[in-house]
Amino acid sequence: MKKATVAIIFGGVSSEHEVSLISAKSVIDNIPKDKYDVVMLGITKAGRWQLFSGDTSALPDGSWENDKNNVDAFISPDTSIHGIVKKNGGEPVYIDAVFPVLHGANGEGGTMQGLFTLAKIPFVGCGCASSAVCMDKMFEKCILDAAGIGQAKWDYTDIGDYKNDPSEVIDRVEKKLGYPIFVKPANAGSSVGITKAHDRAELEKAIDSAGAHDNKIVFEETVTGHEIECAVLGNTDPFVSCCGEILPCNEFYDYDAKYLAGKTGLCIPAKIPDDKALEVRNTAKKAYKLLGCAGLTRMDFFVRESDGKVLLNEPNTIPGFTSISMYPKLLEASGITYPELLDKLFHLAMQK
Repeated sequence: MKKATVAIIFGGVSSEHEVSLISAKSVIDNIPKDKYDVVMLGITKAGRWQLFSGDTSALPDGSWENDKNNVDAFISPDTSIHGIVKKNGGEPVYIDAVFPVLHGANGEGGTMQGLFTLAKIPFVGCGCASSAVCMDKMFEKCILDAAGIGQAKWDYTDIGDYKNDPSEVIDRVEKKLGYPIFVKPANAGSSVGITKAHDRAELEKAIDSAGAHDNKIVFEETVTGHEIECAVLGNTDPFVSCCGEILPCNEFYDYDAKYLAGKTGLCIPAKIPDDKALEVRNTAKKAYKLLGCAGLTRMDFFVRESDGKVLLNEPNTIPGFTSISMYPKLLEASGITYPELLDKLFHLAMQK
């Protein structure tokens, strides 16, 4: 049986560039090599695309960029190429499918998905519209509200309105949500730019921090309870994993807790009642289909301590694939090994 050629794209012009490198190494190392030939295509923080043929050990620290064998190359939108064009004029590289292991901006929010769609190259993950909506917390929350899916109380502003009348925005948010308040850039992942504000002074600083990452800012009430995640896998009839629980080592599950501290606990299965676990999984499937997701998404929830209410926190359409990431661990606990998961993802991409 002829092996398929798949491209793994990593890095990117994003605040989550480093996490992408770690995820990509894990993905490449676990792809079944008896089924797939792997092409590695990296994007520097400056936006330069390069074919990389070295060892994956050079990915996490960024030293892959210094490999003398790198070739400037990029995905062509021309359908006749169906793959990668080399800038030096070498033979194009035909690819059967691509996995954009690109977390955050310029990779997870629909831009890359649009390129693959133009090129008619099958790709792992959600399509353009779904990726864009799930990336934008304001759009996503409006859709979930309209569908009656439970969420924490929230509000938003754009940076222009805030600068025109800071007091109006802050007064409104304080009255609606109460402290502490989570402040988030609308378009960012991995908890980048997120702050938990306990008073007005912290809220003002948090808005400045979030505004450095996006022009739209989302505010959320603090929910006390279990932080639950489940992995969704599939296209039209998705599979939902068992539930896992996050036990953050920091005040909340921020970037450091996710990737750097190494002390965050993951409890699989989550220590919640069976009926709540079923409700989380059913809600995850409902939201996945509502938002038009395909391939994969990690759905993050709260189960509120005071009344057991299940609240959807956010979807993550390209979740972490590092050695400590919840998405592959949840599916492994559900009977799907890491190599089997990657094989399924490529099959789902080519089925779409």
